[in-house]
Amino acid sequence: MTGGTGAVGRSPVVRVATAAATDDCERVLAAARGAADRVPVIRTGPTGIAESDPLVMASSAGRTAFFSNPRPPVIEELVDALEAGSVPTDGADTVADHDPDIASLPVPDAGPLSVGRRSVLGPCGWVDPSNPTERPLVATERTAEAVADVGLLGRGRGDAAADAPVTDVWETARRTDGDPVVVANANEASDTPRADATLLAGAPMAVLDGMAAVAEYVGAEDAVLYLNETDVELHRILREAVDAAAAELPIVPQLVTGPDEYRAGEPTAALEALEGADRIEPRVQPPSPAEHGLYGRPTVIHTPRTFAQVRRALREPDAFDADAADPGTRLVTVGGDVASPATVELAPGDSLETTLDAVEMTGSFKMACVGGVLGGVTRTLDVAPTARSLHAAGLGTDGVVELLDEKRCAVATAGERAKFAATENSGRCVPGREGTKQLVELLRDVYRGSLETDEIRELGRVMRRSSNCQIGAHAPRPVTTAIDEFEPEFRAHTDGRCRAGACTGDR
Repeated sequence: MTGGTGAVGRSPVVRVATAAATDDCERVLAAARGAADRVPVIRTGPTGIAESDPLVMASSAGRTAFFSNPRPPVIEELVDALEAGSVPTDGADTVADHDPDIASLPVPDAGPLSVGRRSVLGPCGWVDPSNPTERPLVATERTAEAVADVGLLGRGRGDAAADAPVTDVWETARRTDGDPVVVANANEASDTPRADATLLAGAPMAVLDGMAAVAEYVGAEDAVLYLNETDVELHRILREAVDAAAAELPIVPQLVTGPDEYRAGEPTAALEALEGADRIEPRVQPPSPAEHGLYGRPTVIHTPRTFAQVRRALREPDAFDADAADPGTRLVTVGGDVASPATVELAPGDSLETTLDAVEMTGSFKMACVGGVLGGVTRTLDVAPTARSLHAAGLGTDGVVELLDEKRCAVATAGERAKFAATENSGRCVPGREGTKQLVELLRDVYRGSLETDEIRELGRVMRRSSNCQIGAHAPRPVTTAIDEFEPEFRAHTDGRCRAGACTGDR
């Protein structure tokens, strides 16, 4: 495998895009390494489309053929064809023509890779993730001041400015006394949201660049990249990327791992974990992290998705409509009852319905939970991916669409998520500690013959308004939206009937 020279602009070249070292990936990589003395072979990060992993791309003179998980003899044939001066197309999943010097994965006309956009996701699967020359860093020339007027909103539940203007956080950190610090929060215990992990494994330089630009703007001399302690492979990838870019980055982040707990991904709980607290729980706000964050310092804490958007805005300011309520694109991971998950990128004018084209469902679509484990349940995906549209539809904005098939029971789905909230909340506040327990009991009553919709809705209203943590505030959402969409199913359960045939007995 070649490394330091990179893949962009090379011809011919074979790229092997993969997320993790599975048996299939190792088999493909071993076959590719055997041919590296004849044609340059470069391992890139994941494309975001798990179905294609590992994906081998054979490129020459502005043409690329895509092959999902090919057998070793096929790889030998690819190299033979490239050596002979042609691009092999027999047996290819798809073929794309493009600029020979393109720095983003060329989008084919069909297949999962054609779904949505590839702007922030562009480098993923195409560039050498540990090579900063593949997509030159911009933080050495410009700070985030250049995009302060874009109106960018924070992305993801791990962002202290989730669905709020990031510049408000930056300005607060700038004017607060103390030495500011920048944190990229990438601690995600669930494997359902994959957008941040995809960016960090496939385009880490974009995240590091965005972090450095923000740090320069707020006057921070320290930065931290916070990962889950179980992400050993991701930690290795990022260490290589940080070391490779250290000479060019104005701010070099420290890599720190935190506990494999859902609550540890909440922004202020992340700060507790970074400080080494024995009990991981969210802090009472105000003050916000921008006023009193890591070790009491003004702290800007965003997700990798947000930092990547900052970097894109610095490179392509005209791609952002400053008059839009939610400028920029949003990354969405599509999972649930699908053969393989996929992470796609949607523009404000797109619809979540587009995500159906990125995956293959294992059954017929019945409903979706949008916004993560505590997102909203819906029968339709005819919703724009913007924060405003998702909130208006009662859905979540954490960049997850779980597609659920006809075998799923709406009551059981709501109950499972209520139980999750009751188990995972920190117990710090009464609405989170006691409210989630009451929610679970009210759903158990459905199986016992009683559906108290007014009581459930009132409990949800109180929890949303008074919870200190996101878990307590969002726990009612999958329950109330499931009732909105499937109340007849809830009524049927009070008579002992599960229309999906999935439930037996007391839950």
